[in-house]
Amino acid sequence: MTDHAEVLSEPAPDDGHGHSPLKDLFEYPLMSALTQRRTRRIPRGQSVDAGPLSHESTNDPAPLTPLEEALLITCITGITGITTHDGPLTKQNGKPELGTPFLHVLARTGSSADNCQATSFFMINDDGIFLLRHPTGSDALEMYNSRPRDWSTWTEADWLDAAERCKVRVSTRRVEFPREWPYYLGWNAQASNTPGTTLFFPVVDCTWQYINALLILASEPDGKRSMLIDDWRTFKPSGAVEWAAKIGGALHLTEKIPYQPIGGLKYVREGFVSKDNVAPLGFGHTLRTDYEAFFYFQNLMLLGQAMGLGGWIHGAVFTPYIWQTDPAKGWYGLGFRLDDAKELSPWAPVPASQPNPVGIDGILEGLCPPYVSSMDEAVDRVIEAKYGATGTAYGNEKVWSSPYRSAEDAKSYVDQGTRFGPKQVQYVKDACTYLYETYGRFPAHVDAFYSPGMWLQFSHLEMEYYDRFFDPSQYTRQAAHDGLWHP
Repeated sequence: MTDHAEVLSEPAPDDGHGHSPLKDLFEYPLMSALTQRRTRRIPRGQSVDAGPLSHESTNDPAPLTPLEEALLITCITGITGITTHDGPLTKQNGKPELGTPFLHVLARTGSSADNCQATSFFMINDDGIFLLRHPTGSDALEMYNSRPRDWSTWTEADWLDAAERCKVRVSTRRVEFPREWPYYLGWNAQASNTPGTTLFFPVVDCTWQYINALLILASEPDGKRSMLIDDWRTFKPSGAVEWAAKIGGALHLTEKIPYQPIGGLKYVREGFVSKDNVAPLGFGHTLRTDYEAFFYFQNLMLLGQAMGLGGWIHGAVFTPYIWQTDPAKGWYGLGFRLDDAKELSPWAPVPASQPNPVGIDGILEGLCPPYVSSMDEAVDRVIEAKYGATGTAYGNEKVWSSPYRSAEDAKSYVDQGTRFGPKQVQYVKDACTYLYETYGRFPAHVDAFYSPGMWLQFSHLEMEYYDRFFDPSQYTRQAAHDGLWHP
């Protein structure tokens, strides 16, 4: 039996001629990564019962080395520079344009809605579960400035240090659940999350960007600003005659608004929102925050191909199970706090009727109760993060201006960029408070931490299996991996 865990314990050193796995990695063509990327599922040490394609492994599991994991971790958490503010500050009609939409200024490898950087990954391996906490604000700037900007010049120590600084241990054991439905689907129960594999599981914090997106919507001009409605609650104003009098006799207005307008009709009467421009919160769902996770999946798959690893994106242990840890049931998940929803009659649709995964105490916390005292405080914290001197975006001049040719120009841009007005802020506070008071959770139409339901598994492949059954052209990079990384 081959002891691959020992064989793969150290990467190949530079041979003195610049031939190292890191050098080879940075020379691997992007187009090759794109065209040769495939799902390859079977990790070293795993047998396959598949009729004529069966295989009995004689190998031990071979976990990824710390350097291999460090490259993958930094692909998710690494700081690549600053966001490019190449947008206008004035609308075509001459009115001010919101020039400060972003929640963070420093950038990572994945595109992100308003650079909210809402996706956090958990890494799961034989050593346990780790939150990969990406740096923000001054911490991100310090990490960005502490080593060469060109990643191709990094040493192994650079990669290992960058990854280690982002790891927060959540558990000493990997995710474990009974290998059957309803925890695993189909053949995932046999091949997924097995010894020797490393998995990356994304969760999307929908609290910060949810508030930021509402503030951006509220910053559109008078007459165009969307009226937020709760499409799960019908609107039944008390005293139709009284309402008609308050809105100038326009009784037909209530007839055209069958669902609950956020803030009642006050903001409609005042002309702050338009009854003809309706934004149902149920339709908004994650407010597009979740697409960031899929960019990171693709980045990781391309990097795994370039490294010659097996990679497989597939369905994770299902929610809500994966959030929970309950040894009595054989559940060893992420350990999220699940806050019960408010009991309504009739029940609200899913997920508002279900417990809300709001975070892991002291490790990863959403911007909602119990981690804030009120939704007013939550909105204030978003604004402070954007514009405060210790925040992650525009108010922190050191963070904001560092990459520009002229710090003075950068400061002038931010000074001219439109801020959220007090009425816009109050409207969003009313909306967030309404959701929390109505449903006992925030957000209501999506979970505080949303799971796309997928994870990505990396492994050293069971090469004897692939050599026996598959065309070698399907795995040339993987066949070369051990000779390059573990000679």
